Amino acid sequence: MRVIGIDLSGPSNHKDTVLTVFDLQGGQLNFIKLIRNIGDLDILKEIQEQCQIDEVVIGIDAPLSYQDGGGDRQGDKQLREFIVSLGMKPGSIMPPTLNRMVYLTLRGIKLSREIGNLTTSYPISIVEVHPGAVIGSRISQNELEYVLSYKQSISARGWIRDWLGEQKLTELPVFIDEESHLIDACAAALGAWHWKDPSLQPKWLFPGNPPLHPYDYCC
Repeated sequence: MRVIGIDLSGPSNHKDTVLTVFDLQGGQLNFIKLIRNIGDLDILKEIQEQCQIDEVVIGIDAPLSYQDGGGDRQGDKQLREFIVSLGMKPGSIMPPTLNRMVYLTLRGIKLSREIGNLTTSYPISIVEVHPGAVIGSRISQNELEYVLSYKQSISARGWIRDWLGEQKLTELPVFIDEESHLIDACAAALGAWHWKDPSLQPKWLFPGNPPLHPYDYCC
């Protein structure tokens, strides 16, 4: 199985979009590649290539639906409550139709539907993932400071890079700690793996509810 983690930014901000590819073998995710500064066509091309090799599971850090009428989706409310219960701050969960989120939501919806329309040799699964919650729900209370500060602190990102290795993400390049977007793409892959693997499970899951919310939402 190939596992892809995508930290998506708005459609005009390719430079902060990161895609990671891992190969699931022997109960661990072996790092294959990381691509930065990537547009939609390049994302689709990479997924198409991986789907010629094996089944592909994709975790996307972006809203893949929005609430009809605006505001939070039910999953947003529940995830916000969950991360607050862990000691994390609620502000990282924002309504998909909020002004600062709406272009990211547009890109997430468009890209996920385009992925679903690909003709592939092996099946594709897509899940919406919150990388910060993936990390925060798997570390101890006395380590929470790292997930609260990794967006700003390279030392916190270095700690999380090493922690990701302990979570069986192997052969991660040293430069993963350069930007939080790189960490988030790896954490999105971790969340997608735990969501898909029948021997594992996500720490939090809100099931998809088609047609308006077709994808599971997890951490």
